[in-house]
Amino acid sequence: MKFEAYKKQIEQWPDNGKHIMAQFDEDSIIVYQAYSDAIADFAVKHQYFGGAFSYTRMSWIKPNFLWMMFRSGWAQKPGQERVLAIRIRRSFFDEILAQAIPSSFATSEFLTQEAWKQSIETSDVRLQWDPDHDPAGNCVSRRALQLGLRGEMLARYGKGEILEIMDVTPFVLQQYPHADQQEQLLTPSESIYRSCI
Repeated sequence: MKFEAYKKQIEQWPDNGKHIMAQFDEDSIIVYQAYSDAIADFAVKHQYFGGAFSYTRMSWIKPNFLWMMFRSGWAQKPGQERVLAIRIRRSFFDEILAQAIPSSFATSEFLTQEAWKQSIETSDVRLQWDPDHDPAGNCVSRRALQLGLRGEMLARYGKGEILEIMDVTPFVLQQYPHADQQEQLLTPSESIYRSCI
């Protein structure tokens, strides 16, 4: 993974709009999840998700590091004490995006609520745009993406499409004291993967 000064990065990031911010290369993209010790230990050791991980419920991935920090409270929330950076194939990530159904009818392109509801019930991928946050947890105008996976897509994600699972918890805990005073804060280098407006 590559890291860079947060203050330098925000000079390059868009202030508003819907953008998929991520660290990626020609073949792969990094997404984040936060879990308990039991799930994280298994995933890091075996390089796939199993053990206490549930394949019967929706699992959310986030390509944006700071959105993960907001959701996990910088690895301080119960059950989210371990932050994992999961490198997956870009081709698979693009497939996820292509199959994603917005989590609300208002943000979808469906002509009727019935058609949207039917798609939501049958799709294995849910897409949700939420307010992005700065390191201190304050909302910003830019929107951040998270993707919910279930069924076949979750099985493929958890057992077949992962290139690497990295435990970045030590880095998260090291940077957490700088979340409020951000002059020394480092975050993973991220740029626009795709703009959606």
